[in-house]
Amino acid sequence: MPEITKTRGYAIGEMSKRTGVNIETIRYYERIGLLPKPDRTAGGNRQYNHEQLKQLSFIKRARGLGFSIREIRGLLAMAINTEFTCAEVHEITTGHLASVQEKIASLQRLEAVLQDMAAQCSKGDVPDCPIVDTLFELA
Repeated sequence: MPEITKTRGYAIGEMSKRTGVNIETIRYYERIGLLPKPDRTAGGNRQYNHEQLKQLSFIKRARGLGFSIREIRGLLAMAINTEFTCAEVHEITTGHLASVQEKIASLQRLEAVLQDMAAQCSKGDVPDCPIVDTLFELA
């Protein structure tokens, strides 16, 4: 892998390879200000530094855990400025956890309804279908 030096940073393709983040997604993160805009070479190519590589890895990991862009923006700002307490990060994380748990409960209710609908179906060759009938029922 290419070494980074004081005169040479990471090109966008290298950032993408190292983090697994799509090049267009990296550009998007720059546009919305989640990732700072990199320096440019004389030829206009982006040159990211090691801190930006770490930030992109942070963003990717946080997105993988389902944090919103807004939540990531807040976490990153706290981490970069080292103006945070563990309690503040814990509060954001537990808020996100509650949201995830709510989604899981909703999906479990959805699963139960779909299982019930599927169980009512005889899978016959007639046009009568309890699944379609259930979908047409008024709430």
